[in-house]
Amino acid sequence: MAADTLSVLVVDDEMGMRLAISRVLGTYRITPSDGLDATVTFDVRVAETGEEALERIAEAVPDILLLDLKLPGISGLDVLREVNDRALPTLTIMITAYATLETAIDATKRGAHDFLPKPFTPDELRVAIRRVVKHLFVRREAQRLAQEKRQVRFQFISVLGHELKAPLAAIEGYLQILLDGTAGKDPAVQAQVVGRALARAGSMRHLIAELLDLTRIESGQKRREFVEVDVRDVAQAALDLVGQAARKRGTELALDGPDRIPLIADRGELDILFNNLVSNAVKYNRDGVRVDITIQRDVAGVRFTVADTGIGLSPEEQSRLFQEFVRIKNDRTRNIPDTGLGLSIVKKLAQLYDGDVTVESEPGKGSRFTVALKAQPATTRA
Repeated sequence: MAADTLSVLVVDDEMGMRLAISRVLGTYRITPSDGLDATVTFDVRVAETGEEALERIAEAVPDILLLDLKLPGISGLDVLREVNDRALPTLTIMITAYATLETAIDATKRGAHDFLPKPFTPDELRVAIRRVVKHLFVRREAQRLAQEKRQVRFQFISVLGHELKAPLAAIEGYLQILLDGTAGKDPAVQAQVVGRALARAGSMRHLIAELLDLTRIESGQKRREFVEVDVRDVAQAALDLVGQAARKRGTELALDGPDRIPLIADRGELDILFNNLVSNAVKYNRDGVRVDITIQRDVAGVRFTVADTGIGLSPEEQSRLFQEFVRIKNDRTRNIPDTGLGLSIVKKLAQLYDGDVTVESEPGKGSRFTVALKAQPATTRA
């Protein structure tokens, strides 16, 4: 079980009050049964005056400050103002027997989190501490998520910059060849250089299109139009799209399933799903073999597989396959263009239909991708 020790600074000019609070918190435990993910204990320090409190805070910033309003020398409000001015992460509970509405408003403006009027019982102290601890954990989690979001954004931009850098450099190189006359005056050579530049531009356009698909799906901003779609028709369209590439490699394409397979879905999403799987099956196949699409009606909806007899994947490669910007790089895939986004998009789309995608594969023997989609996913229900 995880454990967390929070530091507490008790500031009060009454020795009896400092000792009583220290004794209660020294043995107090907040456990997961109180709604937290960890067992929380407390390390208690004390101060008698506001000046001493500021010295203790300068030595080590406490997580929780129990602060008396009336102190000899500078007041509790002065200490609170200093904590607030320094933007310390400390949460403050004011303890006082002299609180007025005006004082409470002033203390709240200066950053007080809670109030504990004197005299209070040990149980009342524990309740106040439990409230502030829960708030502290919620704030920590919010900060952790914000940091994680910044890190993900940084990684995304870094990877995107890397992915665009290579084709841009290639296009610049091809244009420079034309500009400085290295390509000569032979129209065939010039056309070849231009063709290579256009191919690189096309790969960049494809990457940007897939990024837009991915961000629209994840943000929930993609407009979805649910109608009755014939899944077989979608599959056949995907096969037609890769037909020319398959013929060049002598790859046989086969579709097996009922004549009509209706599904309530967004046609564009199914097109993206099938096109990614079928184009991958052709790209990562061997010459002169086949790709099979098999579609079945399922109790919950539709299940289909896209199988090839290609280069296959190792177990370690399969474990990374559906992550963003993951491309399997080895001697067999080195020259195959890929954005590394297609399969992550497939997985996210399948999950939008309360389904999933799985893969079975063996190096040198091929891969079999299976997708399950529900007939009426939760996102389509009223």
